Formats: sequence, structure tokens, C-alpha cells
Amino acid sequence: MLKAPNKNNPFESWKIVSGPKLIVAGPCSAESEDQLVGTARELVHCNIDVLRAGIWKPRTKPGTFAGVGKQGLAWLARAKRETALPVIVEVATPGHVEACLEQGIDLLWIGARTTVNPFSMQELADALQGVDIPVLVKNPINPDIDLWLGAVERLARAGLQKIAVVHRGFSSATENVYRNRPHWTIPIEMKLRHPEIPVICDPSHISGDSRLVFAVAQKALDLLFDGLMIEAHVAPETALSDARQQLSPDQLAQVLQRLDFKRAHSDNAEFTTTLEQLREQIDLADETIIASLANRMRIVDEIGRYKQKNHVAILQPERWKEILTSRIDAGVRRNLSERFMRELYRCIHAESILHQEAQFKEDD
Repeated sequence: MLKAPNKNNPFESWKIVSGPKLIVAGPCSAESEDQLVGTARELVHCNIDVLRAGIWKPRTKPGTFAGVGKQGLAWLARAKRETALPVIVEVATPGHVEACLEQGIDLLWIGARTTVNPFSMQELADALQGVDIPVLVKNPINPDIDLWLGAVERLARAGLQKIAVVHRGFSSATENVYRNRPHWTIPIEMKLRHPEIPVICDPSHISGDSRLVFAVAQKALDLLFDGLMIEAHVAPETALSDARQQLSPDQLAQVLQRLDFKRAHSDNAEFTTTLEQLREQIDLADETIIASLANRMRIVDEIGRYKQKNHVAILQPERWKEILTSRIDAGVRRNLSERFMRELYRCIHAESILHQEAQFKEDD
């Protein structure tokens, strides 16, 4: 889809990264020229790579602060002149794109409420046709990796080469410690499917609480994400949008200093040797697991044939309940989480159903 990046620095061709990871920071919203420029001046000392600010804000309810609009672009231009920081803005319409290109905005990001809409994404892709500008694509509000990838592919087909994705979590109808559930398996799957696409994390929108930003950011780095996008405001308590999740510049500096920026590899020979030995043990354990599962399915096939012969239904709810409960208990006793055991045996049960259905069809 995209050109393979440098393994050590996927943003090398973007020429904007000074450290091991891309660090984007700035206020949720540009509220005034003084607020934006004042925040930018302080963030320079945090050694960030890109200054962010929203000027068009997609709000759930009308009448709430929806951003300052086009005038905010001039404020960003001033902040860029005074700090030499590249600037990034969220766009949701072709008009937004045109205005940003006219003002010399360096990067664009596409928000979750836009990514979810293929019609909007195609309009943005058409507006960016032939333009050489980096674009960051936030995940859609619902946990759908194909929808996320579809947005990226539309931009790639328009000729854009500098594309990254931003994991900002997913909306949930149930209460949770996070504002948006991380569902870490989805960005991990994105990295596995398309290692050429840099993945950065937005811990501010995942957490919804400034006190959780460090922990979420560290988890992303532990999973080898390529950068962070963190909201920072010169006076978070007075922010007109998302006040709870924004850090002050001093707080951001402390977070960045505390973070442990993980590497993909180590040059330490002892580490490499030990890791290879442990991986060999993992390979052997996996062979045993696969052999055991194959044997289990052979027994399932026999059960399926026996049920068919005796006109007994495939699904046995009481037996399934017994298996699930006993296997979860056995797993927990061996330090395996209840969630893992539940998901594992649901997969095993689904495969068992398919095997028994195949036996029923053979006897038809």
C-alpha cells in the first residue's frame, strides 16, 4: 500500500522527528491567539515534534464550543513562526483541506467521526489528490479495523505517501475507566497487517483523564507504537473543550521524561541468546498445544458421527456450560485470566460445532 519505512524510524522521510518517537502535542482547541501561541512557546521546552490544535470541532450537541474556525489558521501560522514547530490541524471537509493548504499547514489529521464515514473520506481523498502532505488517520469511533483501513486506502489511492494512523480508542455504551476503550488488539492487528503504516497513540482521548495519560502512553510504547499525540494546554482548568484530559506543559514534560521508550531490538548478545532460548521453548509449547487441539477435534468428529447416528442435536447447552465453567476455573488456578479462558474456549467450541456440522453433512 505504502512505501516501506526505515525500520528504526518510520517517520524518517517526513523529516519532523527529533527523538526516538513522533511526539505531537498541543491544545484540544485553539481558543484565542494568546492561548495558542502561549501554549506553543512552553511546549517548545518539551522537545515535541509537532504542534496540534483543533479549530473545527465536531461537537455532539449544538450550542457548545465548536472551534474558532478559519481564523485559527492564522494563529497557528504565528505559532509556527515563533517556535519553528510544524503544525497539524483536524480536517473534516474539502473546504477545511483547501483552507489549510492555503495557510501552509504542515500536516493534517482526520478525526474518528470522519473516518467512520466512507463518503466523507472519499471527499477528503479527492481534495488531497496529488498533494504531498502527511496525513494522520484516527480510528473510527466503532472497533472496525476494515473501516479504518478503508479510510487509509482511499488516501493512498489518491497518491498520498506519508500516511500514519492514530489509535484514540473506541466508543462504548457501558461505563469504563477509560473515556474510549483501548481495544489494543485492533491497532496491534493494524501493525501486523500493514507494518509499513506508522501507528501512533492518542492517550488523551483513550483516557479522558489527565491522570491516566502516562499509563496509557507507556502501554503504547511497550507495544512498540511509533509515536504519541497528547493534548496539552497552557491552562487546562480553563479549557473550552476536554479540560479533564489535557496536561499543562509542565505536566507533559514530566510525562515525557518518565516514559520508557522501548526499542524493537537489543544489541546485547546475552539478551539475544536468552530470548532465542525462551522462544524455542515457546515454539515447543505451541507444537504441543496444536497437537492437543488436533486430537481434541478428532474426538469431536467421532462425537458428531455418534450424535448423527442417534439423532441427537449438535448443541448441548448444559454440557457447554459445564465445560466453560470447569475450564475457566482450571485456567484461573494456573494463573490464566478468566477473560482469556472464556475467549479461548468460545473459539474452541465454535470450531467444534463446525466439525460436528461437517459430520452431519457427510451422513446426509
